[in-house]
Amino acid sequence: MTVEEKAGQVLMPSYAGPNAEVQAATIERMHLAGSIIMGDNVPLDAQNQPDPAAMAAVNARLAQAARADGRPWPGLIGVDQEGGIVARLGAPLTEWPAPMSYGAAGSPELTRDAGRALASELVPLGFTVDFAPDTDVTVGPADPTIGARSMSGDPDTAARLGVAFSQGMQEAGILPVAKHFPGHGSVTTDSHLSLPLQPATINELRARDWKPFSAAIGAGAPVVMTGHIAVPALEPGVPASLSKPAYAELRALGFNGVAVTDALNMGAIQEQFPGGSAAPAALAAGADLLLMPPDVDAAHAAIVSAVATGSLPASRLDEAARRVATMMVWRARTAPSPGSVSVSAPGSGGAVSARVSAAAITILSGQCSGPLVPGTVRLDGGSAQDRARFEAAAAKVGLGVGEGPLLTLIGYGGVPAAGDVAVTLDAPWPLQGSSAPVKIALYGRSQGAFDALAAVLAGKAGAPGKLPAAVGGFPAGTGCP
Repeated sequence: MTVEEKAGQVLMPSYAGPNAEVQAATIERMHLAGSIIMGDNVPLDAQNQPDPAAMAAVNARLAQAARADGRPWPGLIGVDQEGGIVARLGAPLTEWPAPMSYGAAGSPELTRDAGRALASELVPLGFTVDFAPDTDVTVGPADPTIGARSMSGDPDTAARLGVAFSQGMQEAGILPVAKHFPGHGSVTTDSHLSLPLQPATINELRARDWKPFSAAIGAGAPVVMTGHIAVPALEPGVPASLSKPAYAELRALGFNGVAVTDALNMGAIQEQFPGGSAAPAALAAGADLLLMPPDVDAAHAAIVSAVATGSLPASRLDEAARRVATMMVWRARTAPSPGSVSVSAPGSGGAVSARVSAAAITILSGQCSGPLVPGTVRLDGGSAQDRARFEAAAAKVGLGVGEGPLLTLIGYGGVPAAGDVAVTLDAPWPLQGSSAPVKIALYGRSQGAFDALAAVLAGKAGAPGKLPAAVGGFPAGTGCP
């Protein structure tokens, strides 16, 4: 490959809107690795829902463009599909609860089933990589970015469940991505906006944030994403995604796969590395794949120029391009065939998703057996869709809505609630300040999650979940016996 082709092989940009033709032409022109699909790229049907057939056609066009130069390996077609608030593809695909559900349920087998089921719906749409799972260890309410995207505040649990979810994904034929090394769950700034500072020592990071990454690497993780987080113990003032010591630590954990940066169009990078300058800097530091440069032409030109001037050694670009190509050759050899049982229709994971929520629902305060409310409740909070889903779930178990004790639904970023029953639909932190005598963490807002909630309220099911992280005076592990 020429330098220009290698420079393209390490770039994975996004694009605007549902028409993929311009992106396909860009992939062909610059020999790009492929493309990530964001929410505005998803084609919609007449009911304004994602159109799986149209999505598959878009991805097929992008995949065709990635092989237009004759390369024998497939392109990278990626998506952010974690579950919870990070899901680019909605119904008719299965709606999954927040990943913290897996920590609350505490079952590696169920977590693996979920990873397999989620990924199996992406395969027939032409995706090859999903930027999931989030293997960050959350520190609780001080973590403004990850929250319920984290499976647990316990490093060992996050490690065990992250491996299980990734293995399920790989069994279905999707490349998982462990993220965001060196750990985004323990910093207090959102890297989408500006550069977070991680004050921990190396030993502290090894004992907490790096455990899930070490476990993922030990289990054969093909991809690890580096975060835009400054770690003074490694290199003061420099995002880990562009820091040579950070990549050295990642490789020292035994990682031989593809190191991908978090999106290069995020505030933490743009305020310090404008234009295309982040691309060659990240490669020189040790990155192999550069995600979402704000201007892919500028990034490509900067890489080619850096090789010409010697600021980016040609051997480093060779290594990065070879790793990306090797991974895609390996994936093509090991992925299940299109006709195998791992490929599933949109929505086929609904039963598994419901099982996850039923296993995760956690009572922080309130009785653990029998009905928690009388035959009817008043409902407040949440979105219109949340309330409609609760009403549908309540009807199934014989609960009425309209009078009685006040049940308040607390959505993503919500505040503590009064009333009689407070239910969080994302991270459980708002329960800390809620005065409601009954406090329940649900970690999801799918219909299956609301079905689980209604069954518990009516006393027709238990709440087996345990808090995956402390919530005020409620320690991790709080829940019904």
